[in-house]
Amino acid sequence: MSFIHAMRALSGIAVRELLRFLQQRERFIASLIRPLLWLIVFAAGFRSVLGLSIAPPYETYVTYEVYIVPGLAGMVLLFNGMQSSLSMVYDREMGSMRMLLTSPLPRWFLLSAKLMAGACVSVVQALAFLAIAALYGVRFSPSGYAAMLPALFLAALAFGAIGLLLSSLVRQLENFAGIMNFVIFPLFFLSSALYPLWKMQESSEALYWLCAVNPFTHAVELIRFAAYGRFNGMALAVTAGTAALFLMLAVWSYDPRLGLLKRQVA
Repeated sequence: MSFIHAMRALSGIAVRELLRFLQQRERFIASLIRPLLWLIVFAAGFRSVLGLSIAPPYETYVTYEVYIVPGLAGMVLLFNGMQSSLSMVYDREMGSMRMLLTSPLPRWFLLSAKLMAGACVSVVQALAFLAIAALYGVRFSPSGYAAMLPALFLAALAFGAIGLLLSSLVRQLENFAGIMNFVIFPLFFLSSALYPLWKMQESSEALYWLCAVNPFTHAVELIRFAAYGRFNGMALAVTAGTAALFLMLAVWSYDPRLGLLKRQVA
């Protein structure tokens, strides 16, 4: 695999994802409506009933709106990661997946390129949400936004890799929506996106541990700490490990010699 051919393939896949994103304005609007509802509507109701103690990375008390913005940015990344995998299922049914997988380039490179292109689109959507949140009054320092960029991209890779594996296992487009909800909602609600872990521990020790081992929790904490210029080594390791693990599983699952894709690409 020459470098020039690899870059051509990467740019082609990235441009295709970008054009698809630009042509689907409804998808972009929908990706913003969900977190904005939580920020503007639900946060206003929870503000008076949910107390937040001073815990890292915060050095003082913060409002509930400030607390949930990193989690809502993670929500944008998670939903878009699943949407990108939905397009993989669609491409497989339409036959374009066959052209991609029969390319002379290695399968791991093609899937990685698809994953990175989808992650870039996810980050653009997350940045759009953060811009609207800033207009609403939840702002971070310029250095915080700069530090969030790699955290957002790594989190987008992790969620996209989960979706990539799902796309290799789902045989029909009609079944994917239900599976998406089965994955998305437990990941989102059993995390620190909406409530601090200590708050979950006060309610239930079992729920606390479910949240503590949830990779979405660590991705959100990585974004949260980055927003304040803080480093969270555990969150970085878990998020990077999740991205690597699920990408490897997706590459393995997309191997037609294993028999998992015979019906899909045959």
